[in-house]
Amino acid sequence: MSLYAITRRASLALGISMLSTVAFGGQAKAQSFPDRVVTMVVPFAAGGSTDVVARVIADKMSQLLSQQVIVQNVGGAGGSLGAGNVARADPDGYTILMGTVATHALNPLILKTKPYDAEKDFAPISLLVVVPNVLVVNPELPVKSVQELVELLKANPDKYSYASSGNGTPLHLSGELFKKMAGVTMQHIPYKGAGPALNDVIGNQVPIMFDNLPSSSPHIKGGTLRALGVTTKEKASSFPDVPTIAETIQGYETYTWNALFAPAGTPSEVIAKLNEAANKAMADPAVVERMKEFSATIVASTPEDLAAHVKAEIAKWTPVVNDANVQMD
Repeated sequence: MSLYAITRRASLALGISMLSTVAFGGQAKAQSFPDRVVTMVVPFAAGGSTDVVARVIADKMSQLLSQQVIVQNVGGAGGSLGAGNVARADPDGYTILMGTVATHALNPLILKTKPYDAEKDFAPISLLVVVPNVLVVNPELPVKSVQELVELLKANPDKYSYASSGNGTPLHLSGELFKKMAGVTMQHIPYKGAGPALNDVIGNQVPIMFDNLPSSSPHIKGGTLRALGVTTKEKASSFPDVPTIAETIQGYETYTWNALFAPAGTPSEVIAKLNEAANKAMADPAVVERMKEFSATIVASTPEDLAAHVKAEIAKWTPVVNDANVQMD
């Protein structure tokens, strides 16, 4: 045998050996996961519904994984800053994202500069919860149903406006979808957050608003806001007397959702462990009760189901964003 052949065979053997060592090492790391703290990035400020979901599930996952899962708030750019950080993190499962419809469906459509690819740069873990939005009006507005609001808006084109928590937010686009499907016109008034918007609707400076149900709940119960309809296909358990918008506008559906993602390339064994812990956490009776308090419906899905959900959400919102001509830097 020639020296070339011997050298080549030795090189191939060494290469195979190295690949086997790397593969075995990767499997060993996955099997020992987690052996240190896991960071769950919330791409918004503390105190919102996404932050609440994250802290409840992180606490329970810490128990299930026998390692601390800490919440890190990285707000900015409508959630894109924190999401982008996770997309660029090491794909080892120790940095995960509490994603939303904003980070994985809307921002990719409305941002001129794309900080990440919502489908390619993340490994889905689990769709956790769905939180209804709600259409509310000031009680002085002379309507008591979605149908009456549609009739009022059609009879008075461009007379009325609606508030939202800001340009390009899920609540803004819930209003744009409503306009598109109902065939009505309203002027959009964006605010810097749901709180200031709610204050002006309660004060009747703006008569209509789409809001997350949890933040509007106390005002609905207190009579300072009138709820016309929830935006999900099913009624909210916390407000069984409030109809769905879809009962009047067939096919209308929007909601806020929370889901866990890891960076793309995270080992499947690690994703499986995180998925199992997340879904077990969401099944815990104390977690179920906590979610009910702000009308969240628990989903707890497979990674494949979450991937399909993201794809469907992007497809749903693309024409709405295009029609509304929403673009942000």
